[in-house]
Amino acid sequence: MVTVVVVENIHLLVIVTLFSVLQNAFFATKVEREGKVQNTKTSAFKRVACANRNCMDSYPTFLAVMWCAGLCLNQAPAAFSGLIYLVARQKYFVGYMGQTSQSTPGYMFGKRVLFFLFLMCIVGILNFLLMRYIGNDYKETVEMITNAASALLLIP
Repeated sequence: MVTVVVVENIHLLVIVTLFSVLQNAFFATKVEREGKVQNTKTSAFKRVACANRNCMDSYPTFLAVMWCAGLCLNQAPAAFSGLIYLVARQKYFVGYMGQTSQSTPGYMFGKRVLFFLFLMCIVGILNFLLMRYIGNDYKETVEMITNAASALLLIP
């Protein structure tokens, strides 16, 4: 019975995490294919490998802030923001395979989503501290604000 309650509180985060794993596998497959098709010294292979490496560098940060935001505040806007981040990362990867300048919009959008998730973490922790030491619980108000604010991430 306890595992059902735990899974109810994190199932959206788990789904987004699994999607991100599939996306990483897709990126790795692209690098592998490009290495087989072309010489590993070509610029096309270098761009794909660099895009994959850049995505992998930011991956631990993404997972940490998404899970922290989902556990400390609310999983629905955190999972939605995680999906938006995956779309931005896909846009970055595909843009990087073309010209490097085409990857800038995906990169900037991904940074904005990570910042939003970071703010959700901070607000969730502050709400916990307020509840614990002062006795004021603003979780419902904060959840309503973050639910509305997560939709604002779609604005370019």
